[in-house]
Parts: sequence; C-alpha cells; structure tokens
Amino acid sequence: MELSGSTVLVTGANRGMGRHFAEQALDRGAAKVYATARDPERIDIPGVEVLRLDITDPGSVAAAAAVATDVSVLINNAGISTFTNLIDGDLGKVRLEMETHYFGTLSVVRGFAGILAANGGGAILNVLSALSWFSYDGANSYAGAKAAEWSLTNGIRLELAGQGTLVTGLHVGGVDTDMMAGLDVEKMDPADVVRAALDGLEAGKLEVLADDASAGVKAALAGDPAHFYAGSLPTP
Repeated sequence: MELSGSTVLVTGANRGMGRHFAEQALDRGAAKVYATARDPERIDIPGVEVLRLDITDPGSVAAAAAVATDVSVLINNAGISTFTNLIDGDLGKVRLEMETHYFGTLSVVRGFAGILAANGGGAILNVLSALSWFSYDGANSYAGAKAAEWSLTNGIRLELAGQGTLVTGLHVGGVDTDMMAGLDVEKMDPADVVRAALDGLEAGKLEVLADDASAGVKAALAGDPAHFYAGSLPTP
C-alpha cells in the first residue's frame, strides 16, 4: 500500500493525531487529503480539502461519501474520551463512547467500503488503543468501546479482504494530545505515533503496536489476569 498518489480521508482531523495524519499523508505524496471534522471551520491545514463529517450522524456520513468518491485510504481517527466508569458513571456518556468508537467507525466504514472497492480496494486504518486489551478504573467506558472497535477491525478485515482492502489497526498507550492533557502518564509525541502507523500501513501490516506499552499489554493477554491486575484487585 503506497500513500503516494492516493486519496486519503481522515476523520477528526482538526487537532491531535488527526491533524498529523493529514499533514503526513500530504508529506508522503498523497494526491488529495480530505480533512474532516464535525466543525470543519476548525481545520486550518494547508493543502487539504476540508469536509464536514460527524461520524455519529448517518446523514453526515452519507453526505461526505457522496462528495469524496475518489477515496482510496480511509483513516478512522475521530474519537472521544469521557473518563467514565461503567457502574456509577453517566450512562449517556457510556453510550456516547460506544456510539462514537464502535457504531461511528462502523458507519464510516460501511459508507466508504463500496468507494474503496471501486477505487481498487485501498486501505483502512483504525486508530485503536492499548486500552483495547485492558480496563482502567476511571475510563472503563473508553476501554470497553475500544475493545469493541478492535473486534470490529478484525471483523471488517475479513469481510473486505475479497475486495482487496487492507485493514490495519493502530494500538498505542499515552499520546501527548488534548484528550490526555489531564493525565500524568508517559506520553508519546503524536507525530511519532502517526509516522509509525503510516509506515505500518504502507508495509501492509495488519496491526501496528506504536509503543512498548501496547506490546506489553498484548503479550500479557496470554497470562493470568490476576497477575496483570495485581494491585488493582483485593488480595484473596
């Protein structure tokens, strides 16, 4: 998969990793980059084509797909984090995270799958998380939604293989963006994460683990969860 000469659409391109995806796609020779957001007036990236897209609104997805009929690479970056727990958290926020990360991503994929097929298959990159594989007290709603999006990524990979569409999942821990501004944890430079993601996409990888945290969490899945969550659960 080569980005040079491709037409790329990035969701959530107004800030953070989405902005870097749009900029780096242009740097790699993309012929056109659709930079999309719910509030497109907040996008100020030179050289992109700005497009309104709210991934939680099916009508907005359909309108974007009607315009961007030349897309060959779809980057599902848009997301939110409400820092909500499952038991006593606001159920509306729990539903919003699932509507965004799972149903929103699915809506965009469904809207553009036929376009990708018509343009030779192309590729989809879904921005996931190390939290796809573990829960974190204080953000369990986000973890659940990202776990669902990981399963979605695996599922659409199988369903779109016949039309020649590469589906890549990106996993990363902390990233230095507005979304994680209030967390005192180790954070990667978003430009480095995006670079690793696009390198993996161009290399045809099905999965990109952008940091040691993601690699470590995935490796721990084969072990006893009592060891992984030691310190977070009461000692028997």
